[in-house]
Amino acid sequence: MLLSLTGVLLSPIERPPCMRCRTRMNLASIAPRPDHSEKRTFKCPKCHFIETVVVPDPIRSEEINRLADNVKPPE
Repeated sequence: MLLSLTGVLLSPIERPPCMRCRTRMNLASIAPRPDHSEKRTFKCPKCHFIETVVVPDPIRSEEINRLADNVKPPE
């Protein structure tokens, strides 16, 4: 697990395989977006291919909202 600057545990970021040479890519940068998602840029250490993906905010994802809607207080 990784720690953020605030000390909160973060899950590791999955490193995708390069589309050109299939080598595991390295995370080059993370940029926040106005909609609370993240723009993640990956770079291949072998062929230098660059790939950018947008990842939704996990706190505001539909899956989290669905789980939260099903939580009920103890009776």
